[in-house]
Amino acid sequence: MTLNEDQKTYIIAGAAGAISLIAWLTLVVVPAWKSYWRLRDRVMATFLSVYILAAFVLAGAGVGAAALWYFSDRLG
Repeated sequence: MTLNEDQKTYIIAGAAGAISLIAWLTLVVVPAWKSYWRLRDRVMATFLSVYILAAFVLAGAGVGAAALWYFSDRLG
């Protein structure tokens, strides 16, 4: 089976997304969940950690946009 360029891009983006989600779960959500013993506090800590995930996503998008802006003349 031969993959075209679009399929390769989708596989790489999906793998990067899965790795990022696993890293967020293990490095942010699990410690936040273990820090509290009441269910209400655990749920709120998990909910608030979504802001950390959003910050990671925005930082990654900003770095990617800056790299494309800087290196766009060298791509083609």
